[in-house]
Amino acid sequence: MFAILLETNGDWVLTLARVILGVVFFAHGAQKLLGWFGGHGLNATIGMFRDQLGIPAPLAYLAIAAEFFGGLGLIVGFLARVAAVGVAVTMAVAMVKVHLQHGFFLNWFGDKQGHGFEYHLLALALALVVIVHGAGAFSLDRALYRQVVTPNNAAGMSSVRDVC
Repeated sequence: MFAILLETNGDWVLTLARVILGVVFFAHGAQKLLGWFGGHGLNATIGMFRDQLGIPAPLAYLAIAAEFFGGLGLIVGFLARVAAVGVAVTMAVAMVKVHLQHGFFLNWFGDKQGHGFEYHLLALALALVVIVHGAGAFSLDRALYRQVVTPNNAAGMSSVRDVC
């Protein structure tokens, strides 16, 4: 099972996509968790999720963890598929729970004040690319795969699926 999580396409474009997604989500998670980059920090964010959005605190903690730790995992390419699942679920919930009602477009100057779901849709799609294709050429996943799985294949395993 672990080998399936590490297996990745060796394409450098996946690395670029993964790192960009990771940087964006690390920054958003750091706003919520640590108050960095103009964020309000953990307690204020949990309160806002609970009081304004009706999201229970345990789910708010999971969303913040998915953004912050998922972002870190994506940046370095460690368990990138798992990190991308966290990001994808967080974006899907954000779209349905908060942003869908405001329409498609981010609209900073209109009545809807930038609440559309187009950003979330892009992030969800990019996370799905990582889930399907893996972390890319330059990642800890690829390095671990080569260290852990490739020697097993040399011992008679015919594919990654056999390791699981």
